[in-house]
Amino acid sequence: MRSWRWRWPTRREALWLAAGLVALDLFGWFLLSLPLDRVRQASPVVVDRQGVWLRATPTDGGRWRLRADLDRTDPQFVRRLIALEDGRFWWHPGVDPVALVRAALTDLSAGRIRSGGSTLTMQLARRLDPHPRVLRFKLVEAVRALGLQVRLGKSGVLADYLTLAPYGGNLEGVRAASLAYFGHEPTHLTDAEQALLIALPQSPEARRPDRHPAAARAARDRVLRRLAARGLITPTAAAEAAREPTPRRSAFPVRAWAVSGEIARAATGDRPTVVSTLDATLQARLEALAAQTAAGQGTHTAAAVLVLETRTRAVRAAVSASARAGGGAWIDATRALRSPGSSLKPFLYAFAFEQGLAAPETRLVDQKVAYEGYEPENFDRSFHGEVTAREALANSLNVPAVALMARLGPAAFEHRLQGAGVGIVRPRDGLADPGLALALGGEGITLRDLAVLYAALGDGGVAKPLSWTEAQAALTPLSPGARLVSATAATQVLDILREAPPPPGRAPPALSAGAPRLAFKTGTSYGFRDAVAAGVGDRWTVLVWTGRPDGGARPGLTGRDAALPLLFQVFDLLSGETAQAAAQTPQTAPTALARMDEGASGPQVLFPPDGAALLANGFGPQARGFALTARGEGLRWYADGRLLAPGVGGGPPVWRPDGPGFYRLVVIDGRGRRAAARVRVK
Repeated sequence: MRSWRWRWPTRREALWLAAGLVALDLFGWFLLSLPLDRVRQASPVVVDRQGVWLRATPTDGGRWRLRADLDRTDPQFVRRLIALEDGRFWWHPGVDPVALVRAALTDLSAGRIRSGGSTLTMQLARRLDPHPRVLRFKLVEAVRALGLQVRLGKSGVLADYLTLAPYGGNLEGVRAASLAYFGHEPTHLTDAEQALLIALPQSPEARRPDRHPAAARAARDRVLRRLAARGLITPTAAAEAAREPTPRRSAFPVRAWAVSGEIARAATGDRPTVVSTLDATLQARLEALAAQTAAGQGTHTAAAVLVLETRTRAVRAAVSASARAGGGAWIDATRALRSPGSSLKPFLYAFAFEQGLAAPETRLVDQKVAYEGYEPENFDRSFHGEVTAREALANSLNVPAVALMARLGPAAFEHRLQGAGVGIVRPRDGLADPGLALALGGEGITLRDLAVLYAALGDGGVAKPLSWTEAQAALTPLSPGARLVSATAATQVLDILREAPPPPGRAPPALSAGAPRLAFKTGTSYGFRDAVAAGVGDRWTVLVWTGRPDGGARPGLTGRDAALPLLFQVFDLLSGETAQAAAQTPQTAPTALARMDEGASGPQVLFPPDGAALLANGFGPQARGFALTARGEGLRWYADGRLLAPGVGGGPPVWRPDGPGFYRLVVIDGRGRRAAARVRVK
């Protein structure tokens, strides 16, 4: 027996070997190189935190191509589709030789092409790389089907086929077809719906139910008969399904139009179904409430609401509603640059407290003053003499705020906000340094950035970006964020804001059973163009804005009148959460900060403010009444000259009017100084 010995191949043998390897490599590349970009470029779908559909956006060329999910597709539909279109799908390698032989014999006997013998995998290959339906391309389909089988597996092939299958017009995939024709996801499909979805891809344009209902009905009924013949449906059920009307195409459902579209456009990945932080139910209720508020403030008015969970910054509702469909209806007011008015004052005081420039009980002077030609004045065009920082912030006095801004420095104030990731825009940004008017809203900021700031107050002074997806919200508590202000200063400011008088017709939260410990601030821009209200209570941070989308003035509509009532209504919807414990507030300032300037002061009515209209739930001794509040010491209250008894424990009295009408309320302190408010009770 001759032994084998190694020898170097001849040049001819080496060339043949190299050519064989190259050919094998090219065949493997051809087998596995079919691009999957088309199926990966599906329409982004946004759902709410519970999986409720919000919105999808079309993909290239305006096509609706929704990624199929086998776990959310009716399994009976999948079984029937495979039984009629590719009976040996689960065992062949992508090409069914039995079907090909049968199709070839059928075509030869007929003298023309009647059956292609294509498997679902081969149909997917054709959808991924469209080409004329001729013999040589059929061979290409077969080879590439083998490669798809290797790359994707059976479940992957089925999911991709159900994503790309044509259903007429710009609809691709079973989800898009089910939503457009039936108005629901393909999770559960009737017999008639299943039959139509099986019939459409075979001739999608000729059988479109919205354009050719008779052809669609005939094709559906043929599928029903085939299912009955295969024993996949009873003849009775098939006959009942055939009596169902042919559906019409409808628009895709849209909820939270602006923000869900924004989230959809930012979606990426092979399976672009984004679980947002939005709550569809809360969103719908607030959209109606905001639209009602906007309609009540004028035909050109819009309203915006942001609701977020403070700890995770998860945005549960982002509403922008107009009084009527017009140009403003397409503007997302939560992203628009608007003036915050006095709603930035809490952060000015927080910075001053943190840096030791003032404390809540520091005495400030509210009197006429000029800063190089700039003379700030209060909203009520009067001065109040000596006040504490607490009283100045709670009553939103302008002159003390400008005095603090002068000491802190406008540039430092601006940099502190920017360091927290919040952008503010000055009217002449880049032409001049920021001025003292920053304290009163002399800049532009979005409602979203304002929400970042107020959520920081409720989270120990740490600023973090808003979370728009559940994935982001899960990571936010783990993020260190950016320190906006110290936790102590944030707590001091929130304590002060909880003392602000509520809107007309509302009793203070402390007198309302189950009411949250709400800290809030309002803002009104120059010319009454913007009305803002911001609140932090329990686990929620809420921002409200009303105004005209075109920036027009609305004389007389302030943040307190136009935005604060809506803020309280939003918290009413969010009520039921565990209320925060009442904060303990210091009653004295540090010795070094006991007084900034000398001056005189007297009592001041905090609630109800002068000129207020109060809505009473009842009249007489058994009525709920209104809690009267004022600043000062040794206070006595009179209603139309009648002395009112002190409240429980010597606290502020509860005034119970005898009936509707106008009343004069007077408060006198221990030194005989007085303040008055004339109100109307309805």
